[in-house]
Amino acid sequence: MTSIRRSRRQVRLARALNLPSLTPKSQRLFEKRPYPPGEHGRARRRTESDYAVRMREKQRLRAQYALREKQLVRVYENARKQAGLTGEVMVEDLETRLDALVLRAGFARTILQARQVVTHRHVLVDGKIVDRPSFRVKPGQTLQIKPKSQATTPFLVAAAGSHRDVLPTLPGYLDVQLEKLTATLVRKPKRSEIPVVCEVNLVVEYYAR
Repeated sequence: MTSIRRSRRQVRLARALNLPSLTPKSQRLFEKRPYPPGEHGRARRRTESDYAVRMREKQRLRAQYALREKQLVRVYENARKQAGLTGEVMVEDLETRLDALVLRAGFARTILQARQVVTHRHVLVDGKIVDRPSFRVKPGQTLQIKPKSQATTPFLVAAAGSHRDVLPTLPGYLDVQLEKLTATLVRKPKRSEIPVVCEVNLVVEYYAR
C-alpha cells in the first residue's frame, strides 16, 4: 500500500507541476487528463505572480531529483560560489548524483526507484559499494549493479532494456553497457543535454530574492 500511495502522490505532483515525464504512470495519465488535479484543474488559471512562477520552477527542479528543500538550498549556495551561470552549475552538479545517473543509465524506471537501488546497496562505484544517493560521481568513474544483484528480476528487466522506452535518450556524457549493467561518466554533464525540464534562471531568482 505504501508504494501505491507514493505512486499516487508522484502522479498528483506531476500533474500539479505540469511534468508528464516525472513517472511513466503520469505520462499515461497526462494523455487522458492534461490539466492540474483538483476540482478547479480544468479552469483557466488566474495570472500568477512572479513569486509563484519562480517557486513553481523551483518545485519542478526539486521533483525531478526528488530533493528536500534543504538539499536544494545547499546546491544553490555551492553553485553561487563557482564560476559560470549559477542555474546551469546547479543542474550540472545535480546530474552527477549517483541516483540521477542510475536513472539515466536505465537501471531504474524513476528517480525514486533509482534512489532505492542505491540505498539498498545494489550499486558499486569503481568496484566499491556506495549507498548514498547524493554521492557525486566524477568523470572517469564507473557505476555497476553488483554481480549478486544482477541475477534478480528487477535488474534482469533493466538489462533487457525495458526501462529505456520511458526514459529520455541516453545523454552523451554516459557510456552505458546495459546488458552488463555498467555505466561510465565519461565527462562532466552540460546543461544543454541534461533531460531536466526547468527554467533554472527562475530558480536562481527565487533563491536570490
